Amino acid sequence: MADKQQNRPRGGGHGHMGAAPVEKAKDFKGTIKKLISYLGAYKIAVFLVMIFAIASTIFNIWGPKILSKAITELFTGLTKKYEGTGDINFEKIGGVLLFMLGLYVLSSLFGVIQGWIMSTISQKITYRMRKEISEKINRMPMNYFESRTTGEVLSRITNDVDTLGQSLNQSLTQLITSTFTIVGVIVMMLSISVQMTGIAILIVPISLVLIMVVVKNSQKYFQTQQEYLGVINGKVEETIGGYTIVRLFNEEENSLNEFKKQNDVLFKSAWKSQFLSGLMQPIMNFIGNLGYVGVAIAGGIMAYNGAITVGDIQAFIQYVRNLTQPIAQLAQVSNMLQSMAAAAERVFEFLNEEEEDQLAEHPVQIDKAAGMVDFDHVQFGYTPDKIIIQDFTSHVDPGQTVAIVGPTGAGKTTMVKLLMRFYDVNSGAIKIDGHNIQDFNRADLRKNIGMVLQDTWLFKGTIMDNLRYGRLDATDEEVYAAAKAARVDHFIKTLPGGYEMELNEESSNISQGQKQLLTIARAILADKPILILDEATSSVDTRTEELIQEAMNNLMDGRTSFVIAHRLSTIKDADKILYMQDGDIKEQGTHEELVAKHGLYASLYNSQFEELAE
Repeated sequence: MADKQQNRPRGGGHGHMGAAPVEKAKDFKGTIKKLISYLGAYKIAVFLVMIFAIASTIFNIWGPKILSKAITELFTGLTKKYEGTGDINFEKIGGVLLFMLGLYVLSSLFGVIQGWIMSTISQKITYRMRKEISEKINRMPMNYFESRTTGEVLSRITNDVDTLGQSLNQSLTQLITSTFTIVGVIVMMLSISVQMTGIAILIVPISLVLIMVVVKNSQKYFQTQQEYLGVINGKVEETIGGYTIVRLFNEEENSLNEFKKQNDVLFKSAWKSQFLSGLMQPIMNFIGNLGYVGVAIAGGIMAYNGAITVGDIQAFIQYVRNLTQPIAQLAQVSNMLQSMAAAAERVFEFLNEEEEDQLAEHPVQIDKAAGMVDFDHVQFGYTPDKIIIQDFTSHVDPGQTVAIVGPTGAGKTTMVKLLMRFYDVNSGAIKIDGHNIQDFNRADLRKNIGMVLQDTWLFKGTIMDNLRYGRLDATDEEVYAAAKAARVDHFIKTLPGGYEMELNEESSNISQGQKQLLTIARAILADKPILILDEATSSVDTRTEELIQEAMNNLMDGRTSFVIAHRLSTIKDADKILYMQDGDIKEQGTHEELVAKHGLYASLYNSQFEELAE
């Protein structure tokens, strides 16, 4: 169970003031370079984002300096009025305030525009990445998916792309605005008073040190929180998926106790991480207040000596406040960049995975194959050091039914995968109508082969849509005819909605045997010249199996058919039976011929017959 949980998609938030859980990229610089290159298609939009973000920041920073003039004018007017030498110039103050209002309106407008452009860029990138991943999946070899869990592949399309899009959207603009805010604020403070700026700048290293301490201590708790979110998600999914088995073995209490232990770890790590993360703001406020005290004392002394105006003191205090916030934001951005790089690295790794050759150099063009198949000294292993098909040679005439039998692990299903070109042979050749299957475009090859697997697959949708999956242009009448040939028409009509009944995501609203009947009907409708049946009747009761067998005999008439079966009673009428063991054909011939030989096939057949007799 632990292995499964480790491969499940990750979850959790990333927005706690720089202390969010971070998974670091193996090659941060290299990944950022790839991402910048990927952003090349949007360089004009990114440039506009930078311009608008900088403009928004500049106008926002400029505001307190303008406001200081209004406050100074108000203070001077009040002084004159008190002394009886003049009055407050409200017209001048109103003009300054209107100008400042205009600055803030422009700042907000530019901020909205850059946010809109950046959101568009990030969504276009996530859309493009999902599209490329989806297209990539269809070009990837079967062994990639057989060596990884579904959750691991799914996380590339969901979690990683989402993390990348969100981090990119937030980090780029925040990085620009925070950097320019810090620089701009320091410049404005220097323009007011160098001495007071020196006092204010002292809070920067103190802030950075405290932020680093908090981040360092909270990081381990965030990582534990993130890990156990995945563990608990996996546990819940596992329990719900196997709910019947849990109840059957009375494991409810053990399952609950295990969940409580995992939930307790999650609670403690989440509490500590949130508490430490929550300390960030009070600490920054405390440091900021220290800065205010220092600035107020120094400003008061300088104002008393006439070295600075009251308005400038007010503006400086605002700038001190504006200095602490972007420092904390930069700490948060650094974590966002790490998360973004880690997510981008996994996406780019997936997009750079080895692909199957979809197109042959000089492809064979056959509209519909006759169905002659030759296995010519085929040798194959999933890894070079473990060869499982040693020397497979057999000739199949068009329209013949070939049964492949043998013990588990003999290589029966592997041969079918090789015929479909889910894998390519190590040596030898597989030919259809005299042409090496590697000379076909993969799509053209598979247009000629229909397949019914032991593990049924139906998608969420109506029964009619599922039956049409292999041939979308089929008419309703053709669908009904295929269903009747598969002996499934009557059962469909008894369902609520009949052919328009909606199957759920796991097709659990019909039985396993019924699902298998539907996949057989789907193969009949597809009408391919070569047919593969891999334990196609394994989930069907004996009576239904007889009906299916009758339908199969009609279906296989005129088609080259490969039938993998453990129930040998279902393949007695095959034109040729191949008995496989240890990757080789040990015996081949008709049922009568092999039984008469009293060899391996006869022994296997008799053992099944004896079991039935008992």
